[in-house]
Amino acid sequence: MPELHQLLLFVAAGWLLNLTPGPDVLCIVRHALRGGARAGIVAGLGVTAGCCVHVAAAAVGVGALLAASAAAFSALKWLGAAYLLYVGVKLLRARPGARPLAQAAGPAAGRALVALRRVFLDGFCTNVLNPKVALFFLAFVPQFIAPGAPDAARAFVLLGALFNLNAMPVHVGWALAAAWLARRSGGVQRGMHWLDRAAGVLFVGFGLRLALADAPAVR
Repeated sequence: MPELHQLLLFVAAGWLLNLTPGPDVLCIVRHALRGGARAGIVAGLGVTAGCCVHVAAAAVGVGALLAASAAAFSALKWLGAAYLLYVGVKLLRARPGARPLAQAAGPAAGRALVALRRVFLDGFCTNVLNPKVALFFLAFVPQFIAPGAPDAARAFVLLGALFNLNAMPVHVGWALAAAWLARRSGGVQRGMHWLDRAAGVLFVGFGLRLALADAPAVR
């Protein structure tokens, strides 16, 4: 494992990277605005689960395959782009007046649980279908593993787990901030339909950007 100062640098870099807006952050914020902090946190858990898949895949060499194979990269890229475009178009076509998840209660509690599962899957798919996340872990984490380390795969998994653990406070922070804004601002609730449309445009943009991304060059 890295020395203490390297671990602190790793943690700080991870926080900064998780604060950067992207599809994952937008997914968390969107669900928190509509369904409250709980929905945003569940979306964040889904994102973290997706990151865990990328860490495990990179540790066993799948990340290296994505980096070396244009065909493998393209396959996952098109799946991820299609999913982001699907979410974007769905938001653009959403009807106004949909009931927020946070208001579900009583007999609707069972439906709320099903909705939370969908929120989790949305966060998971948004992350796990993005090949750039796999390449990020493949490029970022090894910088903190000493060359010639006796068990590099285990060190990779441990650092990946630390990255995901440190990401959770950031995810929760995004969810709490968005939920607080939704509660304090009546305009947010009244304009939720337009927020859905704005989020839809952003998801479509992220999907197109991913679809147009070039495969990494083989060296």
